[in-house]
Amino acid sequence: MPSIQLQGKIFLKGTINAITGLHIGGNAGELDIGGIDNPVIRNAFNRQPYIPGSSLRGKMRGLLDRHFNKPLEKRVGRDVRVHECQIPADYDECPVCQVFGVAPAGNLRGITMPTRVIVRDTFLMPESLAALDRADTDTDFTEIKTEVAIDRITSAATPRQQERVPAGATFGPFQIVHSLYTQNENDKRHQLQDELQFFDTVLTGIELLEDDYLGGSGSRGSGQVAFENLEMTFKSRGCYENPAIPPITIAENVDIKTLRQSNYTAKILEAVSTE
Repeated sequence: MPSIQLQGKIFLKGTINAITGLHIGGNAGELDIGGIDNPVIRNAFNRQPYIPGSSLRGKMRGLLDRHFNKPLEKRVGRDVRVHECQIPADYDECPVCQVFGVAPAGNLRGITMPTRVIVRDTFLMPESLAALDRADTDTDFTEIKTEVAIDRITSAATPRQQERVPAGATFGPFQIVHSLYTQNENDKRHQLQDELQFFDTVLTGIELLEDDYLGGSGSRGSGQVAFENLEMTFKSRGCYENPAIPPITIAENVDIKTLRQSNYTAKILEAVSTE
């Protein structure tokens, strides 16, 4: 495989607003008998709910698989199927695997690029923690939503409980880090244009997620979220080589659609070309 050179990193930050109650499942085994059927995931140190980066990343990838009509040919466990390219020709044409990565095994061993995107865990904002602490919630920082399953023949009812972070809670700042790589110094600008298309794939995943849901029970009302107050900065390789070179701010306080329609590509290409 040719040598790979990092040209810089894009940092996307902002807040995630729970428009409806948010349920990202935790470990029910931690609760006592008679506890909540479906608890949310919590920080082990302070018991506060949070959004795991793996949940956000996995949902984006799943939506993008469907958006790009990718086959779900890889089994994870017994019941889960996901997309992951198996041969070099498919990988070269797949924006999803290029962004989120594949296992470097089989026919792809030694020829794939590093995973480009990193998604951090996101925690409740201090103002939401304070508001939830004052609120009369069922448990610490969360509400209990009771649902009832109805037998279609006998009309017998079976109640079930689900823990959710209440609507209106805000998580942040979330952080997504996207790396830009090149392999050929003589064709750097063209390669960077392709690399920035991969970052637009990430932005597409965020926009798809806003129109879908995060976590569980989305078809029953939970999990609608909005990505707000977006801030995008770029840290070129020169910033790492010379601490006197600051990162550049690409956009501030915008939504996802405004960011996608902006001229962020030109600004990053200009920053790289001037080094």
